[in-house]
Amino acid sequence: MDMTDARTWHGMESQSESQLELQSPSIADGIPGFRDAEAPQVFLLETARGAMKNNNYLVVDPVTHQAVAIDPAWQPDVFAEALAATRATLSEILVTHTHDDHIDLAIPLSEHYNCPIRMSREEIAWSGFEATRLLPLDGGPWQVGAMTIEPILTPGHTPGCVCYRIGDNLFTGDVLFAEGCGICFELDAAYRMYDSLQDLKQRLAPHTHVFPGHTYVRPPGQRFAELMRCNIYLQFSDRESFAAYRLRKGQIGRKVLDFK
Repeated sequence: MDMTDARTWHGMESQSESQLELQSPSIADGIPGFRDAEAPQVFLLETARGAMKNNNYLVVDPVTHQAVAIDPAWQPDVFAEALAATRATLSEILVTHTHDDHIDLAIPLSEHYNCPIRMSREEIAWSGFEATRLLPLDGGPWQVGAMTIEPILTPGHTPGCVCYRIGDNLFTGDVLFAEGCGICFELDAAYRMYDSLQDLKQRLAPHTHVFPGHTYVRPPGQRFAELMRCNIYLQFSDRESFAAYRLRKGQIGRKVLDFK
């Protein structure tokens, strides 16, 4: 869809709520925190391009109906329908890292909704990403409506990867999956990934729900305590053994995501 075609976009926004089945891992799984009417509401928006599938997220503040989109890609109609169904206003776009499948719609959505794109300074410097409404992160938390958004710098997959904590939810992009962790392309990157995962282990409460950028086996929204039990990449106690395993030979094509 041509994102500059306001008539087409408006037509999408005007679709009725019944035409969109929003997937909310938080609500579907009966997460206790979501019985709180003022807690952030997390909606999973699954998009695809060919064989590649992504988890995009819309996080809505039920108090003010302001929302943030996380790593939007590929299907603008999905976001237009989700915003219409939740009756929310898109206030910001949060980017975990600048690989194409995580930034595809960042600029078009920013331009259409006149809202900023948040990204780490390290990622901007590494990638050269530019946008009119780009706001480099300063390291501290900020508010969108009644929601507090805390960025956590987690380099490894890329030099400026960021996870975002919103309430009891952590959005991890390609840093941490339920089943494993993101690809590292060299030894130093693997060391940084190890350090980033160790940092998350120190920061996160066991009941934190983890929402990654991709799903391989387990659905998004798993508690961090469960990942600590089943995710092999959270079991290593030193950089060298972690890096040796993450960079082990024989990972070709799809096998690079074989977390067993």
